[in-house]
Amino acid sequence: MVDRLTELLGIDTPIVLGPFGGLSSVALAAAVSDGGGLGSFGLYGYAPQRIHDTIADLRGATTRPIAVNLWMPRGDEVTPDTVEVGPVLDALAPLFRRAGVPRPTLPPAFLPAVADQLAAVWAAAPDVLSVVFGVPDAGTLAAARDRGIRVIGTATSVAEAVALDAAGVDAIVATGMEAGGHRVSFLRDPAASLVGTFALVPQVVDAVGVPVIAAGGIADRRGVAAAFSLGASGVQVGTAFLRTTQSAATAAHRSAIAGAADTYTVLTRAMSGRLARGIPNSAVREIEAAGAIAPFPAQNWLTGVFRQAASAAGDAELLSLWAGQAAGLSRLDDAADVLAELRAGVPF
Repeated sequence: MVDRLTELLGIDTPIVLGPFGGLSSVALAAAVSDGGGLGSFGLYGYAPQRIHDTIADLRGATTRPIAVNLWMPRGDEVTPDTVEVGPVLDALAPLFRRAGVPRPTLPPAFLPAVADQLAAVWAAAPDVLSVVFGVPDAGTLAAARDRGIRVIGTATSVAEAVALDAAGVDAIVATGMEAGGHRVSFLRDPAASLVGTFALVPQVVDAVGVPVIAAGGIADRRGVAAAFSLGASGVQVGTAFLRTTQSAATAAHRSAIAGAADTYTVLTRAMSGRLARGIPNSAVREIEAAGAIAPFPAQNWLTGVFRQAASAAGDAELLSLWAGQAAGLSRLDDAADVLAELRAGVPF
């Protein structure tokens, strides 16, 4: 049935909000859920107490199903005591100066332990847990099932989708290379997994038994209709919602998306150490020209020092301007209007 995703997730329309790591807002997630879709909130970098408080805030903002998102460890993450960042700090010095922040000292840890994050999620029991950068293990899936939590995995290739299906996830997001933000590949280097949405979705649909959610390059009713014609059971949309006033994106970031019809997006490791798609700016160009990029998550933490200051100052040239290739189609400023436009493409 084409509406099996709505039945699975307890929602009215098969539209999922893309989870934005660092750019999620309770207001946007609640607006999408209240409108009948699945509101999502990215928990990247959140400590357990913050996860507890965030899910409580989501529960207080909507009575409809909600999803939270976690990044699975790939095994290549560095820690402050295993990475040398001196050359990178030197390369980033002009950007720290521009943002008006001192040269930073590394923290005890770049990220909280995923096991601790999961424990907080289990305690708060959202309706859905979505994951990126890997396959949740059997213990994680069992813990979710015990609490009635649906689990959605994310794939950038057919092989990744098959691995997620074999593990027992409830649904799979097939995310094409057009999508904004991080390329969440985990079986191969993301640069070797750049499959477009139009090619990826039907192959994943043919290869797995669970509902497939299409993502990447979808911003209006035409993209939704195309996804369903490819066999998808739903769509996940990020950039079009990121532009809205309910998102946590800065006014400068939203303005960059609004002007994307006259620009382009690039894939870069400059801002986080992992490949991601966004609108190029001074920070991206200067970091790439310097050629000194720390591995993840060190680079993400380091650039976060000047990004936080730039966010407060409204300086778009020092932000991570994540956006997908269909950013030029993101023309609506209110989440309800975006949802209505997308819903118009659902064939049932």
